[in-house]
Amino acid sequence: MSESGHSQPGMYGPGRRRRRRREREIGPTGQNLSGPGRERDYMPRERECWEGTEESAGPMLQKTPIILAKPPAERPKSSQTAVPTNAPMEKPIVLIKSREEGKPAPPTDGAIPTTGITVKAEKEGQRPTQPVYQIQNRGMAATAPSSNVDPVIGQAKLLPPEKMKHSIKLVDDQMTWCDSAMEYLLDQTDMLVVGIIGLQGTGKSTIMSLLSANAPEEDQRCYVFRPQSQEIKERGGNQSIGIDFFITQERVIFLDTQPILSPSILDHLINNDRKLPPEYSLPHTYVEMQSLQMAAFLYTVCHVVIVVQDWFTDLSLYRFLQTAEMLKPSTPSTSHDSSGSAGPDEGTEYYPHIVFLQNRAKREDFCPRNLKKMHTVVDKLMMHSHLKYKGSLSMLDCKVFPGLSRGYLETEVNLFLLPGMDSDGDDSLIRAGSATSPLFALLPGYRGHPTFTSLIGKLRSQILSMPRSQLSHTILTEKNWFHYAARIWDGVKKSSALSEYSRLLS
Repeated sequence: MSESGHSQPGMYGPGRRRRRRREREIGPTGQNLSGPGRERDYMPRERECWEGTEESAGPMLQKTPIILAKPPAERPKSSQTAVPTNAPMEKPIVLIKSREEGKPAPPTDGAIPTTGITVKAEKEGQRPTQPVYQIQNRGMAATAPSSNVDPVIGQAKLLPPEKMKHSIKLVDDQMTWCDSAMEYLLDQTDMLVVGIIGLQGTGKSTIMSLLSANAPEEDQRCYVFRPQSQEIKERGGNQSIGIDFFITQERVIFLDTQPILSPSILDHLINNDRKLPPEYSLPHTYVEMQSLQMAAFLYTVCHVVIVVQDWFTDLSLYRFLQTAEMLKPSTPSTSHDSSGSAGPDEGTEYYPHIVFLQNRAKREDFCPRNLKKMHTVVDKLMMHSHLKYKGSLSMLDCKVFPGLSRGYLETEVNLFLLPGMDSDGDDSLIRAGSATSPLFALLPGYRGHPTFTSLIGKLRSQILSMPRSQLSHTILTEKNWFHYAARIWDGVKKSSALSEYSRLLS
């Protein structure tokens, strides 16, 4: 049968299977592996290490910890493994920050690491929570929601305040409050508010531009407060209407106003037949009340009020200042009275610092004798005023008069002299000996005072260094000041004292 090619009996039958089972039991060398106590000799090494770990816990721990360098949602799909949600977790999960270059690997022998590692034992049936270190992961920088968010602290960075390029309206030509300035204000209390008033054509807008953001050598068409153009000067008009607002990067708020008692505004009302408000019957009464409202408003919301005049002096201007002080609304109490009429006692009333600026001063005005007379006149005119017109500004501190001491001016007021802007480039001044000697012709002409650029810089430094008194009974931020000023303007327009004064004028 075998010779004819057929298989022999037992080659693939039951006998063959019995011989294979026998070899598995006795082993290839004939040793008996099926007896008692022999299973451990043939056990795989991995199982032996695992059982040895269970028998002797401690430093012999060889189980590989689960290391999560990224949260599960950010891991690649190929590296993610299915983990049953109800699988019991007998050992703690070690969450380790991604290893940095040049640093040793964190320990895994049971010691608690000091930095970059979070060890947390989870209860049975719970999934591991998101580790705290994830905000420090380098891989999250590409998935940051915005460039303004710091990946280390997870907070938005402080952005610089928006820089203004030109002034905007705070009060328009209809004497209506505007809210466009709110977007430029911050929630901080370190601010200074400077306002200015003056007659028509005295240079208010030019001075405010030079104090805030511009230099004398710049083109006047680029000033933040637009000055009068040549066409407006020729027809005797006014450039500023209402109240203009500008805030610098140093958080100084400048308020430029339309001219007080302006003849051009009165002429515009009469010639254009503009309808007056019902409480005013005459155009000149309406113009005067507008001026008083703006002056009373500046007295309440400004730290410094600059009064500009281009010749010394107009007695009607001081009478106007005292009238506005009389009609000034009381400082609102903490009860937030919208009318602004209810306030504390007179002793706690707020009054700003007032500065008298003599613009386009002549050479003889800088004479020490004339300067002393001017201080005496202003002091006598303002002696009954509650406005702070003394002790806030001094020309003697600017070293304009090097030979004069502080005791020379017995009654020094906040008076500052400013020459004309065109005096810096005027070469037609008298030069000593210029007609006879060519040597003196090379020297600059004697002006009798410092240059306009030098004096405007000294004025700016003194204005910005003035005391910043508290405007109300509570400390105001920039945004709170804006709402406070809106309440004051509304209270000024509805003031019973101003209405009664208007009735007396009619």
